[in-house]
Amino acid sequence: MSKVPLTAIGAELLRNELHHLKTVDRPWVINAIAEARAQGDLSENAEYEAAKERQGFIEGRIIDLESKLGSAQVIDPKTINADGRCVFGATVELEDMNTGDVMVYQIVGDDEADIKQRKISISSPIARALIGKVSGDVAEVQAPGGIREYEIVNVQYI
Repeated sequence: MSKVPLTAIGAELLRNELHHLKTVDRPWVINAIAEARAQGDLSENAEYEAAKERQGFIEGRIIDLESKLGSAQVIDPKTINADGRCVFGATVELEDMNTGDVMVYQIVGDDEADIKQRKISISSPIARALIGKVSGDVAEVQAPGGIREYEIVNVQYI
């Protein structure tokens, strides 16, 4: 089984979600199923069907999280010494060469990616273009509107 890269923070978030599913959501849905069964005829019981569907989702998510955490390669960006290169976990400050806009992104695992939090997936086109580059390098990214160029302003491991 191949290793799945996760930052230390991302792994902790997945562990917290797994704990919540097992200790809060699973017992709640089991109770909801028991209450719906107590109402009698299950063939026309919408509450029972909804609770069973929710249980299926919870159990599936638990299996998914356990699998991801079991195959995780947890990387703490603070311990990385990559000589200023863009690597997994690095926080990269970029300048769009066309617009002059400056943006900061952290390169993270697929499960952690959240553009609103400025976290981009290691498998995204922009992250793939950045890997291995250092401050001052220009990364070319194939975007739907054509090739975009970004200059790497700064690379940090925070």
